[in-house]
Amino acid sequence: METQILGFFTAFIVVLLATPSLIKVAKLKHLVDMPGDERKLHKRSVPTIGGIIIFSAILFSYALWFPDYKLFPPTGKYAVNSMTESVSDFKYLIAILIILFFVGIKDDIIGTAPMKKLIAHIMVGFILVMMAGLKITSMHGLFGLDKPFPEWASVMLTMFVYIVVVNAFNLIDGVDGLAAGIGLICSTTFGFLFYASGEYANSLLAFILSGSLLGFLFFNFMPARIFMGDSGSLTIGAIISVLAIRLVELEPSKLPHGLNELSLPVMAMAIMAYPLVDTLRVFVVRAYHGQSPFSADKNHLHHRVLRFGFNHAKTVFIIYGYNLVVIATALFTASIDPSVSFLLAVAVALAF
Repeated sequence: METQILGFFTAFIVVLLATPSLIKVAKLKHLVDMPGDERKLHKRSVPTIGGIIIFSAILFSYALWFPDYKLFPPTGKYAVNSMTESVSDFKYLIAILIILFFVGIKDDIIGTAPMKKLIAHIMVGFILVMMAGLKITSMHGLFGLDKPFPEWASVMLTMFVYIVVVNAFNLIDGVDGLAAGIGLICSTTFGFLFYASGEYANSLLAFILSGSLLGFLFFNFMPARIFMGDSGSLTIGAIISVLAIRLVELEPSKLPHGLNELSLPVMAMAIMAYPLVDTLRVFVVRAYHGQSPFSADKNHLHHRVLRFGFNHAKTVFIIYGYNLVVIATALFTASIDPSVSFLLAVAVALAF
């Protein structure tokens, strides 16, 4: 756990110390989001390039503390194959984060055409699925289905999951501290689950993301002094999607007693409950009204909570609590049938 703690605090300190300078530079260079659009909730100009520091802190901390043969000799607990897989994951993860970062930062500063974003997502999906071999291979017992998917179905489903999760985090970034806080909850939960299962490289990545987001929340919580922008939300969404797919494909027997009965697909969806439910809801509502699913509006769940009279801080705390309740539901129903556990988690999610 020492490496995970070091990674967490390294990312946290980097963001905490570097963000004030980034805010100053962004204001001097007028890299800010101005109020005026009726969908915007802020009343003053706010820098929009916080993703630069989130990306940099993750890259620096992950490279610095990534496990190597000195920490995990092949003759000890970790075999050469496991180490090789971790290094491969590291290589491809860095590649996709660089692609998404540059797409995001261009969008934050001058805007990016939707077609270019789509091309970038296809490239990232290809790297993850076809080169890194990141695939969802079956339902793992959910709804009584445990047979492996055909190769084409596995590829399509994994691409779909990646695109949904990345865009879900992009869509919820609408209230001070919301995307960063939900990302913190998700990554911390993933981190503990991977650590408990002995998947230390994935656990390290999750805790580094947690540290960077906790540091960012000091500047992004109400009233926000900086926004993460697309460069931040795309980075967070990509890492969370990788962690979620890795969790779904994790062998349950690796988990300690008491957790080895978890339905990992249900757990992965519960961890990401708020982004997934909010995205599904707005897409359905927009389609029902004959609008494009990607058109902007003020019909997100956080907008509806705000309309009840809550301020930004209370709104995000309500949503944090909601996401934690859905996670707890999945944990406490681990011993029952996965399909029942899934339906209970969905019922709790929809009740919101």
